[in-house]
Amino acid sequence: MPTVSAHVAVTLARHIDHVFGVMGNGNAYFLDALERQTPTRYTPVRHEAGAVVAADAFFRASNRIAAATATYGAGFTNTLTALAEAVQAHVPLVLVVGDEPTSGPRPWDVDQIAMASAVGARTYTVGRADAAATTVIAIEHALTYRVPTVLAIPYDVARLDAGPVPEAPEPRIPAPLTPAGAFAVASIASLARDLAGAQRPFLLAGRGAWLADAGEALGALADATGAITASTALGRGVFPAAEFDLGVTGGFGADGAMALVREADVAVVFGASLNQFTMRFGDLFSPGTRVVQVDVAPTATHPHVGGFVRGDAAVVASALVAELDMLGAMPSGWRESVDLAPLREREPGDGIAADGRLDPRSVAHRIGELLPEDRVVVSDGGHFIGWANMYWPVASPDRMIMVGTAYQSIGLGWPSVPGAALAQPEATVVLTTGDGGGLMALADLESAVRVARGRGIAVVWNDAAYSAEVNLYGLKGLADDPMRIPQVDFAGLAAAVGAEGVVVRELADLDRLASWAATPADQRPYLLLDCRISGDVIAPYQQEIIRVNS
Repeated sequence: MPTVSAHVAVTLARHIDHVFGVMGNGNAYFLDALERQTPTRYTPVRHEAGAVVAADAFFRASNRIAAATATYGAGFTNTLTALAEAVQAHVPLVLVVGDEPTSGPRPWDVDQIAMASAVGARTYTVGRADAAATTVIAIEHALTYRVPTVLAIPYDVARLDAGPVPEAPEPRIPAPLTPAGAFAVASIASLARDLAGAQRPFLLAGRGAWLADAGEALGALADATGAITASTALGRGVFPAAEFDLGVTGGFGADGAMALVREADVAVVFGASLNQFTMRFGDLFSPGTRVVQVDVAPTATHPHVGGFVRGDAAVVASALVAELDMLGAMPSGWRESVDLAPLREREPGDGIAADGRLDPRSVAHRIGELLPEDRVVVSDGGHFIGWANMYWPVASPDRMIMVGTAYQSIGLGWPSVPGAALAQPEATVVLTTGDGGGLMALADLESAVRVARGRGIAVVWNDAAYSAEVNLYGLKGLADDPMRIPQVDFAGLAAAVGAEGVVVRELADLDRLASWAATPADQRPYLLLDCRISGDVIAPYQQEIIRVNS
């Protein structure tokens, strides 16, 4: 007869086609049932945090929910940083774990429900009679609230006979949030009048606009208003007319582009939380700009917002287009009056910095010229995040995966690769990571190489330091020995797990990337570029942080 674990596995497989994990005592029966009784693909990783990260990256790259799995105890506690990141980033996933027996904790058990709750994840515990239904509830909760959920299987329940797997109901997902009521209708009408009268309208889109599939509606709104557009780091590519788009706002934005944003008289923000980096620590808009936010959050998320419309980005954008049409509004003509191309240009760097190591701007610029166009960029956290964001454009938000930034974590880069690679099976997956985070997540270097193979490139920004700390605290005079890392041969580490490693000490060493990109994917190795860069070149977004904290 099917076990409780089989009920969980079969029901999960009806809605989720990828599971990432590490096997242990607490999830052994679940994984056995998943492998033997379902078509769902299981991909092993080498650290439990990596399982959650891979499921997280899979969702961000495909908009399809995935699952992670770990054993109880130490296996579960290893997932907590990655679980906190998924909560902060509003990423739905299901983490299937073993848990203490129903008879009570053993000497090594911990209160896993309390720990999950502490980072913002709700736990659903299955029983012998309700395992299938509880599994559906966990999926439904994750999708409805866009958060990870924990699905716990008590150790003494996992292998109990539970009878035939029942047909559980489908998860119910709420419809897009439509503004309702006289106040909401009046707010949209008022905003339409503001846009109709604007001389320099500006539209900004974030990841929420992408999740709402608002690209077409936002493109129509930009055409109707003549607005110049831009996006957050996680919303790039939402607007269809790239010729009128300034790229990414905030510290990743080009100086000329950000100066133009301050000229806007009306700015409407769709599906962006307006965090400190997007807002350049309050300097993105000028004091005279009327800023209106459209979001599904209950209230505005930044003090500079002067108007707020609660609703789905696509629904509100379409309503604004209809209002503008009724008003007989004409486009402002602002976007046609400005040559935007020079404003988007980036500093190419100096090649070699004063300390004799590579200028990371020059490395990023050259890599950007050589990368395959069909690419997904996955980013660890650290000072280096500025380089990929500034120099490696991507086609859409599901092709820039930044796992770790929501929780300000490093060390989640390598396991992002298998999640993104399986979500986008035709694309080249490019990891950007630092030497600090790269070492922290080293267990899943093997996972990245095994899963991505010839579709994978890793760029390690190797400056022998935790540079964010050096830039912030070293400059304040704090002892910097704890901020330094001995020079590590990442190229050698790559070779040890079957990849090709290239030490990049001069720009000509990047020619290997050119020949690699020209080779068919099934004939090339996973490629790791160990870039020996200068720590003296500070990314613009980091300079903003230094300015604010000095």
